[in-house]
Parts: sequence; structure tokens; C-alpha cells
Amino acid sequence: MGIADGKRALIVGVANDKSLAWSIAQELRAQGAEIALTYQGEVLEKRVRPLAESIGALVVGELDVTNDIQIGLTMAELRELWGGLDMLVHAVAFADREDLRDRFLTVSRGNFAKALEISAYSLVALARAAEPLMEARGGGAILTLSYLGAVRAVPNYNVMGVAKAALEACVRYLSVDLGAKNIRVNALSAGPARTLSSSAIHDFHSMQHDHFFESLSSGETEMRDVFCFAAPLWLLGRLAELAVLHRYMQALLQERNAVIRQIAESWEWQRYLPPAAQRE
Repeated sequence: MGIADGKRALIVGVANDKSLAWSIAQELRAQGAEIALTYQGEVLEKRVRPLAESIGALVVGELDVTNDIQIGLTMAELRELWGGLDMLVHAVAFADREDLRDRFLTVSRGNFAKALEISAYSLVALARAAEPLMEARGGGAILTLSYLGAVRAVPNYNVMGVAKAALEACVRYLSVDLGAKNIRVNALSAGPARTLSSSAIHDFHSMQHDHFFESLSSGETEMRDVFCFAAPLWLLGRLAELAVLHRYMQALLQERNAVIRQIAESWEWQRYLPPAAQRE
């Protein structure tokens, strides 16, 4: 028996088999959960449907997180299929490629607003729509994905770092609103991995960090290797290792409310709300 037996989970943000959301979907399914996936656009539909079929997941249709009508239709379909919802995984983020290079200062007003709407406000919109479905099941858990760039200035991460900081703030405020209804809201902040999203960040996989590697041979060193070097087990970036996957399950099913859990291999720290703001 898995620790997610009988649970029903909606996972938003699977783009391909390299997505962190896909690793979460696989593990949840292996632990006994029923899975529903969404996609955005025809290109992603062609990738998502075969993945869903491979684990026996449902595809509930197209979902643009900036479209409240589509969000409502998705939740209505889940209510009809399942009667409620236990888990929501939010793995959605976007910034224009031009804003993920060089100076943060150059981001336009429109691109700034778009990045925050898709990367942060979408969690609020999905949580609001999922709330009655989770109430119908006696509570639930919402998990989103963040990154160290929310709290540190990471080269070229730029407006996405601001969006992730906003996302983490949303986690804290949503947890206060939803905790009384036995709905937990948490975030996981994994180390750098080769995903469709990270490929848009300039030099993310080929950046030189000579100050980390003065004792090593000269030449280009991938950013992910820098993190591998810094992590105690020297392991990072392979999807099967990120968070040692059972940590995803813990965050969804067992974690306290409003935790932003940053994880590398055997290297993690937690930032909790004051006890008065936490809810079991």
C-alpha cells in the first residue's frame, strides 16, 4: 500500500518527460493516487497524452492558467469525475526568454506583469477554484515549485526570481486562508535541473563559476555542476534524485502548512511561519 492510496491529484504543468511535475506525477501514481493532467496548446498535448497513458492518468483537457473560464471548466470536470480533489500540484512558470539574460533592469512593464500573473497569481486562481473540491473531501494539499532565485540573486534569473518570491509569499497567505479548512499549502525549491523551463535561462547550463573551482582544471563548468560540487553528496539535477521524491509526498500529505522547503541531496533547510500562523 502506498501513502497516497485513494487520493486524487490534479497536476498542472507537465510539459514533457523532463518536467519536475512529471516526476511528481510518476511518484504519486506509484504511491496509489489517481492522477489528472492538463496541457496548454496542441504541441504540449502531443507530449502529455502519451505520458498520461503510460501511468494510467486522466487528461482532463486544455488549461491556460490565465483563463478563469478554463480553470472553472477543469474543476467542474474533476467534480463530475471524482466528486472532489485531494491534491493540487502547481508547476507553472513563465518569463519571456529575452528577460532571462543580462540585466534585470531592462524588463518591460508588460513582461513583468505577465511573468507574475502566470508564475504567481495562477497559484491563487487555481487554489480558489480547488477550494470547494478539497472541502468536499474533508481537506487537501496544494504544492507549488519554487527556486533559490526567490531569495538569492541568481545570474540571469531576473524577473523569474521576483515571480518566485511572489509565489512564495502567495504560499504563506494562502496557507492562512485555507488552513482552517484542513488544506495545506507548501512549496518545494529543488536544485537546478535540465527542464524545458531552465533551458530558457541564458547560460544556466554553461555558466562559468571560477571562484568555486580554482583548484580544478580550467574551462567551462556547468552551473548544475557547481551545485553538485556544493551539495554534500555531490548529487543534483537528475530528476529521479531531486528531493528524493518521497519528499514530494511528504510535502503533499504530511507537511505542516506554509513551508518553503529547499532541497539538494542531503542538504535542506526550512523557513517556517511563526507558530501562530501555522496550522496542522
